[in-house]
Amino acid sequence: MTFVLYWLSGLTCNDENFIIKSGAQRVASTEGIALIVPDTSPSAGFYLNATVEKWKNWQMYDYIVKELPQLLSDNFPQLDTSRASISGHSIGGHGALTIYLKNLDKYMLVSAFAPIVNPINCPWGQKAFTNLPFCKSRT
Repeated sequence: MTFVLYWLSGLTCNDENFIIKSGAQRVASTEGIALIVPDTSPSAGFYLNATVEKWKNWQMYDYIVKELPQLLSDNFPQLDTSRASISGHSIGGHGALTIYLKNLDKYMLVSAFAPIVNPINCPWGQKAFTNLPFCKSRT
């Protein structure tokens, strides 16, 4: 069986950034690892499911956790999706951490590069989460 490593891209990146710049495929292929780098552009939405009507088609959490593993299992039986690992950069690191912590039974390992782990403490994060009750001003 081939191990699976999901890579989640950052906010301004797409699947090609990691594939082109990292050179990780060479190492992964020698180690029996399938790199799964989904194109989640133009916006990963923090790898959450959208709840606002106009964005309802962005169900990134379900896509990464449910749809993509099923698609891989159905079409590539040599992949061991039951023991996958997940990683990412920036917003993808945030996604990797939150997805892993919510699904300890689905992933063996998590790793995050420069993860955005506290987005409500920066200006763009405050704007992005402005309608969430836990993001209101604490002063």
